[in-house]
Amino acid sequence: MADFNELPAHVWPRNAQRQEDGEVTIAGVPLSEIAEEFGTPVMVFDEDDFRSRCRDMADAFGGADRVHYASKAFLSKRIARWVNEEGLALDVASLGELQIALAAEFPAERITVHGNNKSARFLQACVDAKVGHVVIDSADELQLLDLVAAKAQHVQPVLIRVTPGVDAHTHEFIATSHEDQKFGISLATGDAFEAAKACLRAENLTLVGLHCHVGSQVFDAEGFKLAAERVMGLYSQIHNELDYTLQEIDLGGGYGIPYTAYESPLDIKAVSQDLLSAVARTAEELGITPPTVLVEPGRALVGAAAVTVYEVGVIKDVTTGDAETPQRRYVAVDGGMSDNIRPALYGAEYDARIINRYTDGEEIPTRIVGSHCESGDILIDNVQLPNDVKAGDFLATAATGAYSYSMGSRYNAAVRPAVVAVRAGMIKPMLRRETLDDLLSLEVD
Repeated sequence: MADFNELPAHVWPRNAQRQEDGEVTIAGVPLSEIAEEFGTPVMVFDEDDFRSRCRDMADAFGGADRVHYASKAFLSKRIARWVNEEGLALDVASLGELQIALAAEFPAERITVHGNNKSARFLQACVDAKVGHVVIDSADELQLLDLVAAKAQHVQPVLIRVTPGVDAHTHEFIATSHEDQKFGISLATGDAFEAAKACLRAENLTLVGLHCHVGSQVFDAEGFKLAAERVMGLYSQIHNELDYTLQEIDLGGGYGIPYTAYESPLDIKAVSQDLLSAVARTAEELGITPPTVLVEPGRALVGAAAVTVYEVGVIKDVTTGDAETPQRRYVAVDGGMSDNIRPALYGAEYDARIINRYTDGEEIPTRIVGSHCESGDILIDNVQLPNDVKAGDFLATAATGAYSYSMGSRYNAAVRPAVVAVRAGMIKPMLRRETLDDLLSLEVD
């Protein structure tokens, strides 16, 4: 059995270490010191971990400009600046995300805009900022964007989001490439080809490429390759029948990361070689020039870069009525589904460790739960936790950088946690903790 005090290196941030006194540090900063200064829950980002993953992805796909950070995973002005400094492009999927990026002075020409229901106001902001790409998600949106761009006397570069009919092996809620879902324009029905023709007719749009996205938390490279081959078929059809050569094919993101010790990391170098080879081979078979391949990782860059630190509170031992596990310990922490909804929403699993000391108790069946008035407020459903865990300990869950804060809520009037970055022994606050005054500020008397 693995030692509970060991940190799985492929799950925790690259600069996380347990010191001789049992304290876990990231980039030389003790996590308990951060918890005491900023309160709990608190999210801690390893800046160098994030930057190194940006570089790894850029190297794998042949250049930083080919990698678009999917900001829906987590976005703040500081994150946008890191992305900019590493030379990557940026994807946004809402007006709010666009405004954060622009407030961070991220170059608009390196911003790609997504969304299945973009409002006229959102599209107007895109045109006004002169973003690099708008990804067209429907025929209606195509017409609306052309009108908005015409009024601004601007020609907007666009991509067409295609649903290639590939069933990625992932959770139903995060699979985005099969036909029966809200995103994109169907390849199978010919609607995507009609959208391409409409783009070429539009006076204020310029079609530069095609886009697809097979899903999230995907480990099987075959789905990515099949989607690429199908989208390349449309690329060829546009070239041959419309005498128009596209410049780019955006294969989206969705690359999986390990959340637990028993999961294996994705070999992104191998995946990139498979994808680039598939596009080049398909282009050669079709007799066309291969396009520039773009990708949109979010989780793969930011997920493992952060941990969330909680304080342990109430501990209960309960009788389950299950012969296999007759007793279970419940360990409650001072956060839960408001700061990490993924376990309740997707059944997501996490790695949790006590980070303020060594533990040496017997490992027993445990459920780690939050503090919300909801029986489904479970962070880790079934884990072997040492029986010497006690109230006042600090417990951290790893790989919370993606879709924790960004999907957070104010359920039970919870306040959102503070977010800090660490680098070379220094703490850099990113987002302050919300206060009760912030909650009350929305009230209209």
